[in-house]
Amino acid sequence: MTALDQATPEENRARYEALKAGAHEKSPRLAQAAQEPSNPARIKPKKVLHRELIPGGWYWSTIVPRGETLRIVNGGTGSVSALFWNADDTSERYNAGDTVKIQWHAHLSKGRVLFSDMGRVLMSITDDTCGRHDFIAGGSTPFSNRRRYGDDSLRNSRDNFRLAAGKYGMGVKDVAPCMTFFAGVTTGANGHFQWTGGHDRAGDYVDLRAEMNVLAVLSNCPHPLDPAPQYAPKSVEAILWRSPEPDEDDLCRTATEEAVRGFENTDPLFGGRA
Repeated sequence: MTALDQATPEENRARYEALKAGAHEKSPRLAQAAQEPSNPARIKPKKVLHRELIPGGWYWSTIVPRGETLRIVNGGTGSVSALFWNADDTSERYNAGDTVKIQWHAHLSKGRVLFSDMGRVLMSITDDTCGRHDFIAGGSTPFSNRRRYGDDSLRNSRDNFRLAAGKYGMGVKDVAPCMTFFAGVTTGANGHFQWTGGHDRAGDYVDLRAEMNVLAVLSNCPHPLDPAPQYAPKSVEAILWRSPEPDEDDLCRTATEEAVRGFENTDPLFGGRA
């Protein structure tokens, strides 16, 4: 029997809080991430590699080469669910649990990274004008659409991801829990998810720099907790652009010990850092 088995729930909780506080104390730059240099709000046309509107309810996929950045622009109704795979080996995929657990935080924004199930970094959040994204609750399903709108035939993120995965030779087992950008979700005292909403400002964007060659799939469907009575998602824009090369002091690469270890696992795949 280990010491953890003998500890009370309160002692285990205290140990967790102490470890979490220690991790945050070692990451002072994240508390001031908003003051770090930001990406340009308007990307110069010569740096834009591709841009595409994703209609409400539909999905879109692309390969983001290592070092390039995917910008997701809110169309005014928010809630863009996303999944990512290693484009060179799709058996490696985004891991929602590790991304939150390793970084000791469920509200991830500028300066944080998205981990794969192999402890490597798929993407870095290099800019974020919204700051509220859901990394826990997951995307919509036929069941959530029936419960919310009384119609399970409406397009949903779960089926969108399955359709996209099929195009790349993957099946349902390859569709892991997703994240949803521009979706305000927290947990109440009873442990239930709560929609905090109010993150639907048109033009808000999040920049995701690929740290390996990434297969990205976006699903433009309402979040299952969004209380809006009508299913009416507006189009969102995806922009693939040639972003600056990270320097030695890059925020996402250096802000936390956990990210440093993630990049130490990632860079050898490419013979060194980007």
